[in-house]
Amino acid sequence: MDIKELSLKKHYDWHGKIEVISRPKIENKEDLSLAYTPGVASACLEIEKDIDKSYELTRRSNLVAVVTDGTAVLGLGDIGPEAGMPVMEGKCALFKTFADIDAFPLCIRSKDTDEIVRTIALLSGSFGGINLEDISAPRCFEIERKLKEICDIPVFHDDQHGTAVVVAAALLNALKVVKKTLEEVRIVINGAGSAGVAICKHLMNMGAKHFIMSDSKGILCEGDERLNKAKREIAAITNREHLRGTLADAMKDADVFIGVSAPNVVTQEMVRSMNEGAIVFPMANPTPEIMPDLALAAGAAVVGTGRSDFKNQINNVLAFPGIFRGALDCRAKCINEEMKVASSYALASLIPDEKLSAENIIPSPLEKGVADVVAKAVIEAARASGAARK
Repeated sequence: MDIKELSLKKHYDWHGKIEVISRPKIENKEDLSLAYTPGVASACLEIEKDIDKSYELTRRSNLVAVVTDGTAVLGLGDIGPEAGMPVMEGKCALFKTFADIDAFPLCIRSKDTDEIVRTIALLSGSFGGINLEDISAPRCFEIERKLKEICDIPVFHDDQHGTAVVVAAALLNALKVVKKTLEEVRIVINGAGSAGVAICKHLMNMGAKHFIMSDSKGILCEGDERLNKAKREIAAITNREHLRGTLADAMKDADVFIGVSAPNVVTQEMVRSMNEGAIVFPMANPTPEIMPDLALAAGAAVVGTGRSDFKNQINNVLAFPGIFRGALDCRAKCINEEMKVASSYALASLIPDEKLSAENIIPSPLEKGVADVVAKAVIEAARASGAARK
C-alpha cells in the first residue's frame, strides 16, 4: 500500500486520533464525591467569585480549541467541516505529542463570518487558547481580527502565522548561508492568500523591505481594481516600483522565492533568472511550485519545501506547539507580533553556525526540545511586551 492507502486503513483502525481521559481515578464513593457532587460545588463557587480561578481549578489552562469551517482543508479546498475533522484531530494529536497541550477539534457548520465569530466567542470561556485552522481567505482575516477584539485569550490562525514563523526562521538561516541580509534581499511571494499575506507582514516586522506579491493572475500592484480587500491592503505596502506582469517577470533578479500557491508554476528558467545565491522555498503541498532537485539544478543555492522527503522541511509543527505552550504558561491575553518574531529567531537558533549549511537550515519537525525553546522565547517576549498575565 502507498501512504494514502495505509493512512486510510489506519484511520479505520484508530476510529479517531484523540480521546478524553479522566485525570482523577474514580473507584469508590469518596472519589466520586471529590471529583463530582457534592465536593465539586466548592470549586464552582470559587470560580464564581473569581473567574480567573478557572485556570487553576479546571483544565482550561492547558486546553486549546482547534476550529475550522472546512473551507480550505489542506490542498483539498472546501470539503466541509465533517470532512475536515481528520485534519483537526491530527492537529490535536500534534499539540499533545509536541507540547503536552490538550486540544479539542470544533468543526463549525457555517460559512458566515459573524456566525463563526459568535460561536467561537461563546465557547471561549472553556479554553485557554483558540487555534483557527483551514478557513479560506479572505474570511479568515476578518474572523481572526474580530475574535482578537472580543476574546481575552490568544487567538492564532496557524495557516497564517505558524507558516510565517517557520518560513522566517528558515529564511534567516538561508540568508546566512548565502551571506545576504533580510533588509537587502528582493523577495517574491507567490500566493496572496492567508499564508502569503502573513509571511509578507511577518518578514516586514523582522526588517525585510523589498517585496513583490503575485497570485494566479500575476503581480499584485496598487490600483489594480480586480483585487479583493486583503489583496489591496498588501498591494499598498509591496511592489513599490509598481511592476506589472507575470510571476516570471517578478522572479527576474529576485533573491528569494516563497511559494504558497499551486503545483509546477515555477520553471527552471525562472530560477535561472534570479540573482546569484537564490533562495527558493516552493511550499505547495503535496506537489510544490517546482521540485527541489529541479530548482537546485537551475542554480538555486538553498531550497526548502513543505515535504518530508526532501531536505529543509518547512513545517508548521515546528512553531504552533511551542507558541501555544508559551502563551498558556504565561497566561498571555494574545499572541502578538513580538511573540511571533521571537519564535522565528528561537527556531533559527536551533541550528548552530557550525552545523548550518544549504541542506540544514531548519530543525527537523521530529527533533525533541523544539517546543520548549520556542515556548521560552514566547514567554520572554510576552512579558516584555505586556501580553503576559503571570
